[in-house]
Amino acid sequence: MNAQAEHPQSNNVVRLCVMMFLQYAIWGAWAVSLGGFMQTTLKFTGVQIGAVFATTAIAAMISPWIVGFLADRLFATEKLIAALHLIGAGLLSFAAIQTDFMTLYVAMVAYAIVYMPTLALTNSIAFANIGNAEKEFPVIRVGGTVGWILVGLLVGLVLDVPAGTSSAPIWLAAGTSLALAIYSVIGLPHTPPQGKDKPAEKTGASVLQLLNDPSFLVFVICSFLICIPLSFYYAQANVFLSEIDAPFPTALQTLGQISEIGFMLAMPFFIAKLGVKRMLICGMLAWSLRYFAFGTYAFPAVVFGLVLHGICYDFFFVASQIYVDNRADESQRASAQGFIAFITLGVGMFVGSYASGWTVDAYPPSIQIEAAVKSSSAATPTTSSMMLPNWDAGAKEDRTGLAALLDLDSESQITPAMITQPLVVTDAANESETTYSVAALQQAAKDADKDKDGKTTRREWRAAQAKDWFYIWLWPGIGAFVTCLVFIVGFRQPATHTETAQEP
Repeated sequence: MNAQAEHPQSNNVVRLCVMMFLQYAIWGAWAVSLGGFMQTTLKFTGVQIGAVFATTAIAAMISPWIVGFLADRLFATEKLIAALHLIGAGLLSFAAIQTDFMTLYVAMVAYAIVYMPTLALTNSIAFANIGNAEKEFPVIRVGGTVGWILVGLLVGLVLDVPAGTSSAPIWLAAGTSLALAIYSVIGLPHTPPQGKDKPAEKTGASVLQLLNDPSFLVFVICSFLICIPLSFYYAQANVFLSEIDAPFPTALQTLGQISEIGFMLAMPFFIAKLGVKRMLICGMLAWSLRYFAFGTYAFPAVVFGLVLHGICYDFFFVASQIYVDNRADESQRASAQGFIAFITLGVGMFVGSYASGWTVDAYPPSIQIEAAVKSSSAATPTTSSMMLPNWDAGAKEDRTGLAALLDLDSESQITPAMITQPLVVTDAANESETTYSVAALQQAAKDADKDKDGKTTRREWRAAQAKDWFYIWLWPGIGAFVTCLVFIVGFRQPATHTETAQEP
């Protein structure tokens, strides 16, 4: 019996909304704050941060193919979702207690392998249990956006204050993953494999045959290319907001998801009026405009860039998912969604995550300071060039920056003469101790004094700590714009639902 026939359609929409809420709450709990946590607390480099975020891309290149086949031919989709999220809860719990880069990296690779297939599986189970995808899927997908927003507010305003100092968001993600595993068994409509009785040689073949259509091939290529610049946002935006002293960075990023709700609910209107091609073009242009806005450093422009997320995400990802569902045979839903996940969240995000790390490391803060670093593995300190120590770091009661050394607050100003003793910062996570000499701190205070009035404010010191974000955001902005031009020229298929639904 068909899954839709077993459950009233309206009831399925509610069930699937709850599923999407939990699905994206898991991702939002750790993904937004993890970059700041790795930089501020774990002291990872830009390449290391990019590598951790690339774990989702590695998984998206591997597991969706396998899991898509299992869902299409062997197992009920809701049972696969439950099993994967149960394993994911355990892996996230393990990741939450790690401080070493390699151990955390391996844990996140393992977690990503079980999480990333669930993105395609939740899409396929939704499409299998609704009647009109263009009208009903955006409503269901809004549940995911609401989940991301609420968990982002919880993390940004409660669990991760000050930003980047707590592993609590990872624990929250683990608990939510366990909740979705349970809900998948008791709350989701039963969705048996639709391709179980199909000839084995047909599975997968019809998905790849779509590439014979030149427009579909251009769509796939541009989907890969656009995910390179957009991965900069996911890996580095939280770090950027922290460095420019934006208030409550993680919570602030939920502005993007708030705008996403409005655009998501309006998706049926935009699909009817604009069609797939124009929607994808708007989405790509929005990514480019967002990065150029970030590069201005002006807070109103940065907020505008965050609010653009509704167009950036909905007009590209959601439109792509609907487009792929229309083009694929119903027995290939999971495999088709897995294929586009492989291209976008897999190959594209993998390249983009590393590219973002390399780009960030290529534009370090303009002021470096010499410091003596003594680690547990070295008997004698080694002198190296490092970024400036924090003005204030950690919780108020255990600050280890200049605020503790000189008894400063956010309104204070310093002069070189005020610095009369070295600053020693202990990094318990990496078992190291960094000593900044008096002479090095005095010179840093002079260099950070941009207006040359003999006094350095916290704002000036923080600006000297920040990377050169203008150029960091310039490159993905150009990349998104060039990709859009390629898509405009190469994608010629009519954008109406009727035409995109036809087989090539």
